[in-house]
Amino acid sequence: MPEVSLLLAAVIALALVFTFINGFHDTANAIACSVSTKVLSPRQAIALAAVMNFLGAMWSTKVAATIGKGIIDPQFATSQLVIAALVSAIIWNLLTWYYALPSSSSHALIGGVMGAGVAGHGTGVLRLHAIGEMLESLVISPFIGFFIGMALVLALFYTFREWAPRRVREIFRPAQVLAAALISFTHGANDAQKSMGIILLALIGGHMLAANADVPLWVKITCTIAMAAGTAVGGWKIIKTMGGKVVKLQPLTGFAVDLTSAGVILAATQFGLPVSTTHVVAGSIMGVGSSKRLSAVRWGVAGNMLVAWVVTIPITFALAWGFYLGLDLVNHHQLNRAAAGALAEVAR
Repeated sequence: MPEVSLLLAAVIALALVFTFINGFHDTANAIACSVSTKVLSPRQAIALAAVMNFLGAMWSTKVAATIGKGIIDPQFATSQLVIAALVSAIIWNLLTWYYALPSSSSHALIGGVMGAGVAGHGTGVLRLHAIGEMLESLVISPFIGFFIGMALVLALFYTFREWAPRRVREIFRPAQVLAAALISFTHGANDAQKSMGIILLALIGGHMLAANADVPLWVKITCTIAMAAGTAVGGWKIIKTMGGKVVKLQPLTGFAVDLTSAGVILAATQFGLPVSTTHVVAGSIMGVGSSKRLSAVRWGVAGNMLVAWVVTIPITFALAWGFYLGLDLVNHHQLNRAAAGALAEVAR
């Protein structure tokens, strides 16, 4: 690990805190189905998710490159800017976790970087084309999860329509464990990359790395450990909302949700596109629930989740914008005091 300044070290520490929170905030979505169907105990699910998150996070850095170089021009990414972005995302994640609202860490991070970037350098710093592609993937992915989840569960219902319910449960209990492992792997492969990308952004902006640099190994390892540690803590409030309050799930339907979500996230990761595990899992759950009848979905709970999704980017944008200006004001005040002190010394 190269020598870094105190301010850059603070950025890295905040990025790891964000990753840790993401571990218990978003990973809860990945294991919610297997816990709610009682295929795995909470302790077993968290242990499985922690291991698979670790492996997934070490697998690819395509999403990290997208986050690190695709939201704003990295040369403008001062430590102050990245701190403002991370603090806004962390606050929003903790707030939505407290109220058991499954919101998107991806949205929070993108909104934060955009808000701090605009506050520091104006709208010209934004890479609008790349941001558009990111937002497009974030918006479309839950709908893809909805329709694929619905189609998959209908195909499974048709295939096993003459089987005894007990036999179907016996088959899909171990199958859901495998699907839960896969979605945890893909969550690590996509979500851990976002913090890697933020650290990469800060290192390039701080002239510690070249603009075309890849994610250093030490960044991969520290972010991966932070994600796994956060996963081990668990997120029981989110598990309760995602696993039971939206749709009542069985091993077959839980398998359909997890397999669908894992497939969508894996495909996005291959293209270097950040997606929200929360959004994709929720979309898949709603699609699976709607396969029988629309009333099977608790649309009131789904509506509250949708509101949280819609407001995440504007709120984190505004928070980061305010934090950046506040930090800027503090910096100017300190510079003025230092200048006044220097002048006083000269006068003596």
